[in-house]
Amino acid sequence: MTLTDQIVKNIIRRVIKSQDYRIEIVNLINAEFLQFAVDFFKKIVLAKLENKDVTIEWYRKAFMNEALPADDIAINSGLNKKTISNMYGTATKTIVIEAANEHFESLYQNIQSLVEMENEIDLTLTIKMKGVSVDLNVSESLIVINTLAVKRAALRGGLWSTAGKSAEKYLMLTLCKLYQVPEINYNASHFVKDKGKKVDREIDFYLLNNGKEYLCEVKLMGKGNPESADAIIARNSDIFVADTLSQQNKNQCEQLGVKWVALRDKEGYKRFGKALKELNIPHTEFTDNLDTHLDKIVSEIFDE
Repeated sequence: MTLTDQIVKNIIRRVIKSQDYRIEIVNLINAEFLQFAVDFFKKIVLAKLENKDVTIEWYRKAFMNEALPADDIAINSGLNKKTISNMYGTATKTIVIEAANEHFESLYQNIQSLVEMENEIDLTLTIKMKGVSVDLNVSESLIVINTLAVKRAALRGGLWSTAGKSAEKYLMLTLCKLYQVPEINYNASHFVKDKGKKVDREIDFYLLNNGKEYLCEVKLMGKGNPESADAIIARNSDIFVADTLSQQNKNQCEQLGVKWVALRDKEGYKRFGKALKELNIPHTEFTDNLDTHLDKIVSEIFDE
């Protein structure tokens, strides 16, 4: 579950051109999920054929085997590791196995109760592979459907969380190169946790001028996200760069004396040039064709 360089490049291009970048993440989630589903169905066919048990034990033995990775055991039981970590305060493999077995037993009992109550509904999931087919009864089918739902939710949460963090540094580098900010006037090496701070926070990006450091907070978020004000207050940000900002967000920034850049606004990237000018950061005003220069800059950044 990773964001490829190409996906990050596409996100940056879309954000700076005032386009919605979310379709890139949705496409990646779809691709990852569909591949998982196909592979999962193949494993089900093999597992079902190898077991003569008519009970659900074939699923437990094949998909909750302790030899499997902890992530797989959790997902196959209808949980994910993050949920287990929240429940138990840790997600070691021993805890994952314990939680997965407990949850699977509870899930199966719930499904059995549901099947008994809704006895007029009959469901059979047939999976065919290379001329061989297996049928899953209603209980087995519901367990498989639940596992797929949990996997998609896990992919969705992980990729949305990763997307912004993966693109932030490259987005700032792109903006700086678009305005030809000299390399001595920005510092991207601070994209690590600053152990020297009283509170261990991730530092985003600094603009530099005459010994002064200007912290740039970067958030690829939706309109009205209340996290925005919290972030700039907590971290003493000088510039706040976001995908979308509500008017309230913008007002909050201005009240705090923070320069803001809302990239989804029409030609929103130009506010970065305005911020550079107000902070006396050396740069060159950008007036050329955005498409031509953007593609070149993004390609150069990823080749460095």
